[in-house]
Amino acid sequence: MRFTLAWASLRRHGTRTLLAILGVAVAAAMLLDMVMMSTGMRESFRELLLSRGYQLRLAPKGTLPFDTDATMESASRITATLRTNPSIVTVSAVLGGTIHVPTGNRVVTSAALGVDPAVQGDYELLSGRDPVGSNSIAANDEFLAATGATTGDTLDVATGYDPQLRTYAGSMRLVLTGRVRFLYGAANQLATVMRLETLQKMGGADRTDDASLFMIRVRTDAEVEAARAWVELNIPDVSAISTATALAEVDKRLRYFRQLAVILGTVSLFVGFLLVTTLVTVSVNERIGEIAVMRALGVSKKHVVQQIVIEGVAISLAGAIGGLALGLVTAKYLNGILSSFPGLPSAIDFFLFQPKSAWTALGLLTISGIAAGVYPSFRAASLPIATTLREDAIA
Repeated sequence: MRFTLAWASLRRHGTRTLLAILGVAVAAAMLLDMVMMSTGMRESFRELLLSRGYQLRLAPKGTLPFDTDATMESASRITATLRTNPSIVTVSAVLGGTIHVPTGNRVVTSAALGVDPAVQGDYELLSGRDPVGSNSIAANDEFLAATGATTGDTLDVATGYDPQLRTYAGSMRLVLTGRVRFLYGAANQLATVMRLETLQKMGGADRTDDASLFMIRVRTDAEVEAARAWVELNIPDVSAISTATALAEVDKRLRYFRQLAVILGTVSLFVGFLLVTTLVTVSVNERIGEIAVMRALGVSKKHVVQQIVIEGVAISLAGAIGGLALGLVTAKYLNGILSSFPGLPSAIDFFLFQPKSAWTALGLLTISGIAAGVYPSFRAASLPIATTLREDAIA
């Protein structure tokens, strides 16, 4: 009975109800986007860090991985020390650098990584072969498009350009063996990968045993934080960063995004609440006489309150369902814009859909719909029956 009367009341003013639902859908879309944004980037970054199973990363003391051009010397010694810990099962040393490839009358500059292909966790091979040989190199699509190179081509590659002397620290002829996608690469970034020893050799005498980063995989039954503490104790000239430490740093750097998401989400929820409250209040005021007649016929206050609250909840839920679809569309569009920030890994999502986000937004809107109907329903149900009927008759 309550649902039938609530449905009849909403249908009576179909246009107004539809406009209210559309307004709630817009507010719901913003609320969903803000809930996704407040947790999405952190969760996306966590999944990216753990995508290859490496739980620890070592960077030069006081820095984050590739935050600066600083490197760690004696990479072989560090690797040997790490392998003495029985809880560490895999060590992957990485050296970052810049290469220059002459093509016609211009030079293409690209980021380069030196890795051990057998234990690398930086790229995914799309076609061809890993650069396992000392004269091999693999590249991403952006590099291939810029140079016009294809798998099997031989490239003249140089590093360490000195603008004053107009010379390079080292150069080699490398064979392009594969096409890869870098997990941590920024959008539209030109990038290549070769063996660690090759990039070290091309860097000159100063970089023959350098590394920019160590990625460490710990046994599944071992404590990651215990391994991190052991590393910092035994190798004091590096910073050991666990996934938890990295996420804490991300939280610190993204706190403004999270604050913005909370503020905008609260505003959108409040706007939706005001919209539903206004509509329900107007609807109740138009039916004061009708409600008084129902009360005179013996309908309880509880019945009246429930009917009006159901109307508010119905508008909120209908708007929330529409807002879910709208929110996903706008999130995809906004994510494309934000993901193009320079230096940001393209695999990072600002808006990551999680069922929890949708349920959170739906729950908040449902509570909002209930709250929106409480005041006008109690007010209408509590009016004196006789006085209300007389005033309605005079009006």
